[in-house]
Amino acid sequence: MDSKETNSIKSNLHPRNKNRDRYDLKALVKINPELTSFVKPNKYGNASIDFSNPKAVKNLNKALLNHYYGIKYWDFPDKNLCPPIPGRADYIHYIADLLCEYNFGKIPTGDKITCLDVGVGASCIYPIIGVIEYGWNFIGSDINSKSIDTSQNIITSNSILQGKINLRIQENPKDIFYGILTHNDIIDSTLCNPPFHASIKEAQKGTLRKVQNLSGKKVTNPQLNFSGIYDELICDGGESKFIATMVRESKKFSKNCYWFTTLVSKQSNLKKIYKILDKYEAIEVKIIPMGTSNKSTRIVAWTFLNKSEQKHWKLNRWKIKKEKN
Repeated sequence: MDSKETNSIKSNLHPRNKNRDRYDLKALVKINPELTSFVKPNKYGNASIDFSNPKAVKNLNKALLNHYYGIKYWDFPDKNLCPPIPGRADYIHYIADLLCEYNFGKIPTGDKITCLDVGVGASCIYPIIGVIEYGWNFIGSDINSKSIDTSQNIITSNSILQGKINLRIQENPKDIFYGILTHNDIIDSTLCNPPFHASIKEAQKGTLRKVQNLSGKKVTNPQLNFSGIYDELICDGGESKFIATMVRESKKFSKNCYWFTTLVSKQSNLKKIYKILDKYEAIEVKIIPMGTSNKSTRIVAWTFLNKSEQKHWKLNRWKIKKEKN
């Protein structure tokens, strides 16, 4: 493999990520002609798009989901958060690896697995990728009824998603698992990309820094490149408090879920998260590093199941027997 080919591979993405290779913009433009007007030469003279432009990002994502995942319809209001597809796919693949590690080296697939996406948003992105890649079932929760309606429209418009995703509205915005899960629900893994800003001012500051990094220009009044409404970006106490609530509530459903997981954007929050996981007596905690081209993050995963309960779960629920040598 020559240097040119090596540079075309995004080695920091998960090995199973469909977007490890450089985007085939010719194919993507053919899939979504609206993307054409956003394709421009970058500073190296290669065809690219302006990742600081929210409309360019949204049209790129539409093309990616169509071309690589077979999703023909994917639309929502421009004000809603437009997620970066490769990064979201990485989270799903790392959850698959986590389940594989505790399942005799086999990824459990299909209806054997049900995941809960906390904050499914208007894009329904985690359930889409999880259904397409592994055939998993999903519950998607959100505090915003309009986002739930938009995600339901995406599900209804794509036959491959129908019957695989159950959306639930969170009536109390201060709760996460309470009001969503019942004691009859059995969840193999939760996922969450929590709002990590504590205030509008903090969100604007973060946006300014991100847009300047992406565009290489000085910006005074930035527009969110991935958009996002208030509930998707901001919560009282920010990421740290949100995850603390998640851990506290997860204890009530300790035997209903194998792995509780969440993204943690700020490494400085890990110390507080470790402390509260210890307080609520999580039996096992794992940190899974994750990174895209311009950002490093991590997944925190915890379980309240002891070794005997874990063994019972995979033998009786996943029903994959350990192979003999």
